[in-house]
Amino acid sequence: MAVDALDARILRLLIDQPRTSVREYARILGIARGTLQARLDRLERDGVITGTGPRLSPAALGHPVLAFVHVEVTQGHLDEVGDALAAVPEIIEAFSITGGGDLLTRVAARDNGHLEDVIQLLIRLPGVVRTRTEVVLRERVAHRVLPLVEAVGRGAEKARTEG
Repeated sequence: MAVDALDARILRLLIDQPRTSVREYARILGIARGTLQARLDRLERDGVITGTGPRLSPAALGHPVLAFVHVEVTQGHLDEVGDALAAVPEIIEAFSITGGGDLLTRVAARDNGHLEDVIQLLIRLPGVVRTRTEVVLRERVAHRVLPLVEAVGRGAEKARTEG
């Protein structure tokens, strides 16, 4: 398993107290600073930790309208359309998907008119067949990973004690 119980405790601290020093994390966890740093390095190398920057609010940046735009792409043009999406600043995430459409994008806009402008830009991209948009009314569960980290940590601890 990529994450053991100590890793889960480390990750929880990183999530709960993101602005704390490595020295303070080590003190809180009761482990040597070198041990903690080696764990952090491994977690980054293994792709468990993918970033350390602040989470920003599109709404606070003047883009309170959030929508999911499904993009259907002409066969053989997925990479080109994906590259073109990366050049649109209002697209804050894009995923290749199965089901209804080929790509799912998360779009932040200033208002509904701005959202329509972004959608019209997407429709004009070479390789885009059609789009389907769903406007977010309210966020019910904010982006989170902590419950997953805790579940993985419990599973690792259970495996360690049973094994």
